[in-house]
Amino acid sequence: MDRGIPIEEVLSEMRQSDPPVYYLVGTPKGRLTKLEQQLLSLPWHAVRPGVEVKLLPQEQELYVLAQSHDRMNKERAMRRGQLRALLKRLRELQQMKFSSGQKLLLKLGAAQGRYPAAWRLIDIDIPESSAQLSIVPFSFRLNRQKLRRVRRREGRYLLRTNLCAREPAELWQFYIQLVEIEAAFKNLKDDLALRPIHHQLQHRIEAHIFIAFIAYCLHVTLRARLRRVAGGLTARSVLDKFAAIQMLDLQFPTTDGRTLILSRYTEPNTDHKLLLEQLNLTLPPQPPPRITARRPYATLTPANEM
Repeated sequence: MDRGIPIEEVLSEMRQSDPPVYYLVGTPKGRLTKLEQQLLSLPWHAVRPGVEVKLLPQEQELYVLAQSHDRMNKERAMRRGQLRALLKRLRELQQMKFSSGQKLLLKLGAAQGRYPAAWRLIDIDIPESSAQLSIVPFSFRLNRQKLRRVRRREGRYLLRTNLCAREPAELWQFYIQLVEIEAAFKNLKDDLALRPIHHQLQHRIEAHIFIAFIAYCLHVTLRARLRRVAGGLTARSVLDKFAAIQMLDLQFPTTDGRTLILSRYTEPNTDHKLLLEQLNLTLPPQPPPRITARRPYATLTPANEM
């Protein structure tokens, strides 16, 4: 999709196209703010255990407010963790003495970059006179109005679609499929490094994409195994843990000009062994040693014969 074309024009063309083009897309948070009062009076419809939706028809479209209790609990836990850490850091900064206001602002900027979600919920008052910053501490307080607004939106998503005649459960299933497709593209680009492709020949490009697709299949298989034995772990976290196991080549020169090569992977630690056991995987045996061919010695010609 061309990023220069407004999304409203794109969706309008899709609604008016022949044959019709159907869509189900997410909306920015500003749209939820505009429709919030209309959505409050609508009833919830259960589409699956822990998931509910509200339907708001608007002209040729249907807005779907989805609420997932699992997602709500996860987002609230993440927000509480960030908020606790930020408040602790701000209290630490209050106890420090700063020779200039610039140093205080740098420390506050670092805290904002580390806890961006929690930072939006805090109001900070900084003395106007920078000369007094080493004496008069700054103050901060929790903005409870912003906190209530954030709590109302945690675990909720506003979607828009022109599939107005579909059942709520079916729309939710479409949305889950959309999320999975987006996650697949993210894995291909990030974890599996599909892009960029620097090949020039067509068959090499196709081979690159094919290998990346096979890697993605293994990625999905690992995620499915983790769901059964360790639901709290993601495929990315497991791969990060296993990245510590490396293959090394130890080379030992021999007296006859050859080289003895021992290929060895590093010994897995306790966490690695536990993961391998849960996933029912075993590491292969250490490869056998290899020895290179004897190097021919160069024959030197005396200088007086040249």
